[in-house]
Amino acid sequence: MKNVFPDADRRHALQEAIQQGQAYALAQEDIAFLASEDLRPVRMQLELLKAEHALREHGVQATIVVFGSARILSPEDAQAALALVREQMHAQPDEQSLKRAWALAKRRVEQSHWYEEARRFAEMASRCFEHEGPCDLVVMTGGGPGIMEAANRGAFEAGERSIGLNITLPHEQYPNPFITPELAFRFHYFALRKMHFLLRARALVAFPGGFGTLDELFEVLTLVQTRKMPRIPIVLVSRPFWQRLVDFDFLIEEGMIAAEDAQLFVMVDSAQEAVEALREFYRFAPP
Repeated sequence: MKNVFPDADRRHALQEAIQQGQAYALAQEDIAFLASEDLRPVRMQLELLKAEHALREHGVQATIVVFGSARILSPEDAQAALALVREQMHAQPDEQSLKRAWALAKRRVEQSHWYEEARRFAEMASRCFEHEGPCDLVVMTGGGPGIMEAANRGAFEAGERSIGLNITLPHEQYPNPFITPELAFRFHYFALRKMHFLLRARALVAFPGGFGTLDELFEVLTLVQTRKMPRIPIVLVSRPFWQRLVDFDFLIEEGMIAAEDAQLFVMVDSAQEAVEALREFYRFAPP
């Protein structure tokens, strides 16, 4: 029988092929394996543990969570967008799509005051409602643009840290630049992200928003209503927006919620009123 035992060079090449193969990789370094369907429970656990480990390491014990639309622009950006559409309309005054864009741009300018209120609120909250002395409350947002950016910016301008919990989306969402870098996290699973929103929450402040804001708000209301989490102040900013969006009185009349459930939240119209609502809940002493 012919001797087929490989020579030294051939053996070395075979060993190299084995060591570079996917099967030989350490499980923790095998990205394809970690991304497989069977490893979904492990990935979920990792998303829970990574942020938890970092928050503990940085001594974050209590947060004020700020929700709101990613589409709301800062006053500067809203005015710039309006000016751009105005220029385009001068060139094409009869273009219907530009007329719709003009109407939306004007609305964005009107809505930009919510950005300013969110920024002001976060600045005051980061200073423990403007109390003197150290503050352990940390502003937490979804880490994206709009109201989230405004709240992180308010904490940044107060010289305090803030947290951003970003999420991977089909259209790429980037973290806003005002998050404390060591406290900027990215999630794949909405469920784990929402869990982190509430694990340390001592207050929730919701500004006008869309599906995401409503999803997060009503989950918190449900958890508090069913006593799955302790009572915290839930503040809805902009009475006209929330009263038109959700008819809570109708829900009570129809028996879908109890009358006392309407006491789970309070509506306000400004950053200062939101701060006062938190002060009243905590009897003028931050948690």
